[in-house]
Amino acid sequence: MSTITLALVTATWYWIGGSFIGYTIYPIVISPSVIGMVLGFLYGDMTTGLIAGASLEVIYIGMVNAGGNLPADRMLAGLIAIPVVLATGMKPEMAVSIAIPVGVIGVFINNIRRTGNAFLIQKADKFAEEGNIKGIQRCATWYSLAFGFILRFPIVFIANYFGSDLIKSMLDQIPNWLMNGLNAMGGVLPALGFAMTIFVIGKNRLIPLFIIGFFLVAYFELSVMGAAIFAICIALLITFWPKENDGEVV
Repeated sequence: MSTITLALVTATWYWIGGSFIGYTIYPIVISPSVIGMVLGFLYGDMTTGLIAGASLEVIYIGMVNAGGNLPADRMLAGLIAIPVVLATGMKPEMAVSIAIPVGVIGVFINNIRRTGNAFLIQKADKFAEEGNIKGIQRCATWYSLAFGFILRFPIVFIANYFGSDLIKSMLDQIPNWLMNGLNAMGGVLPALGFAMTIFVIGKNRLIPLFIIGFFLVAYFELSVMGAAIFAICIALLITFWPKENDGEVV
């Protein structure tokens, strides 16, 4: 695969994948394992691609985008770190050292996208007041896609076109205080997501269950699978447990 083809494929992937086109396939598109498989196939070294992708997947496998807030952008991490591994021949495990800071930068890009889309929403509201349906459609699709292209396409294209040396030099230029701030921001966003989730639930009787689940994971280090099993059991109990209605069991 030529360098220009790699840059075009990965940049387009990041643009389309970050545009949330097709919610059913979105979790697959952003998966580092899938990215590693596809890029490894295109490079003719699927084994290395899969190992590199799996190494990144382990980092993000337990990551939950609570309330839609990303603690890290695993798609950007995979689309930049995995090509570096395939192109340079470095050990696949080294992709992790590149992916972590890149993933944090992806959170910053995503927040810029949300801020910009807020202006598009205001514009769409004005079109709605005017009864301009086509204007609303443009704000919801074409304008948003164009804004996402400007934000997402160039960074991946430049990174993969000029190679790992550019990526390393760019990361080295980021001051520690800024990187620490981005890391802190990435840590706060999940908390905001949890708050949004509680707000959406909106039922006081369910909030204690939410808090219990959170502290079980935080203090007892319950695995994701264990938490899922307990959650399913509690949900079944709440659903099928007899309920009293005016003194009668129903």
